[in-house]
This record gives sequence, C-alpha cells and structure tokens, in this order.
Amino acid sequence: MTSEAPSPFLLPHVTRGTMDHRPPVVLLHGFAGSAQGWTNLQIALERRRASIAFDLPGHGRALAVRPIGHAGVSAAAVLASLDGLGLPRVHLVGHSMGGATAMIIALKAPDRLASLTLLAPGGFGTEIDTGLLRAYARATSAEEVAPLAARFFGPEARLPRRMAEEIAREHAEPGRVEALATIAEAILGEDTQKTLPREALATMPFPVKVIWGLEDRVLPPHQADGLPGTVALHRFPAIGHMPHLELPREVARLTGEQIERE
Repeated sequence: MTSEAPSPFLLPHVTRGTMDHRPPVVLLHGFAGSAQGWTNLQIALERRRASIAFDLPGHGRALAVRPIGHAGVSAAAVLASLDGLGLPRVHLVGHSMGGATAMIIALKAPDRLASLTLLAPGGFGTEIDTGLLRAYARATSAEEVAPLAARFFGPEARLPRRMAEEIAREHAEPGRVEALATIAEAILGEDTQKTLPREALATMPFPVKVIWGLEDRVLPPHQADGLPGTVALHRFPAIGHMPHLELPREVARLTGEQIERE
C-alpha cells in the first residue's frame, strides 16, 4: 500500500505486510535514493513483519517537503512521521545518509527503537567521495548517470541500462537537482562528511548490526573498524555501497534476525 503525505508531519511512505501489536520495520534510504529502493527487502520481510519505507525530505515523493538538509533534518521528519502513524516503537534500518539519520534517531530517542540496523552508514568517519555525490546529484542524462551510478556498486556488479535511464528521468524533474544539491552541501564539507559519535552505540539498549561492503567506493569500510564489541559487524567481500541491492538475501536474513526478539 502506498500512502501520500496528508500533512507536513507525515512523510510519503510505502507500507507492506500487516500491521499488528509488534514494532514494524522502518526503512530509511540513502542520499538521492527513495523508498522504492527497499522494495525487495520489504517483499522478503512481508510475511514476517510489517514494514514502512519512507521518502526522506527532498527525495522521492517528498521532493516538496521542507525543510531539507542534513541527516538531522531527516531524523526530525521521521520522528514526527512515526508520531503521525502512532508508532511508539520500531525496528529501524538505515542506509548511508539514512543510516546517519537512523543513528541520530537512536541517540535522541532510544526508547523508540527495538533494534538498529545500519548499512554503510554515513557519519562513521570523515572520508567520503564528495566529488561522486556532487556529480551524481546534478546528473540529468543516462550518459552522465551510468558511470556515476556504477561507482556506488562493487566492481563486479553489472547495472542494467534502464537503471541509469530511470535515475536520469527522476533527476530531470523540476526542482530535483536543486534539492539534491542543497542536501549534498548540507552533509558534505570540502572533502569530508560530518561525523557522529560511534562510541555511543555501546550504550544502546537494543541490538545493533552494521553491514558494509568491502569494496565500498563511497564510504570506506574501515570506518567500521573499532566499533564497540556489542555491535554485530558484517562485512562482505566484492560488495560496494549498496549491500541491500547487491546482497538482498543476506541483508534480508540479517534484518530478519533483528526482529526475532520483539
């Protein structure tokens, strides 16, 4: 079921599965992504647990949602949307910028989380391919998009031509490039990204998993080195920055493990 946002306090979202008394899985996409990127994971979890994939401000069907900016802005919008949906507690999954957003939510409102799963999260170190993100935000043709999109995946991945065409069509929508460029500048420095207190993961009162591809060319996987021992770390060879798309079955299994306790 797809739901449009009826108010500024409820982001557009895609819900799959049957809502019940148990905490649903909430999915937060990365920079320049959308809720649609979680379709395979939502289908994989559908019989086990309801899931909700949000479009973050300035992305997907939330292009006109304001304000837009860094992960803290998205975190505030997600928390307001959870309130709007009447969800006191959720299993939270975030990728890249969505991972940074999820981390901020965990820091601000740990009582709202039943578990936290981070896929190549932003904010775990200063290093980031700023040039790639800025160029990708402004690319509006399939010829521009294709080589940039390929760098988000592992070197062995083969992206279908239609993916670049679909991304180019989305970027060509009025206001899309401007919104993505604004968000990129909010999260990036000249050659770095803003960071989060990784050590705080040791104090989280719920299970935490971190998933990373060892061939990530956007955020280097060594940013997961030295995480607290209470964090379950899963790093995969030959995988890039998009583990949920490159390893859908494995990510579904690891996410599914997080919901078993509650």
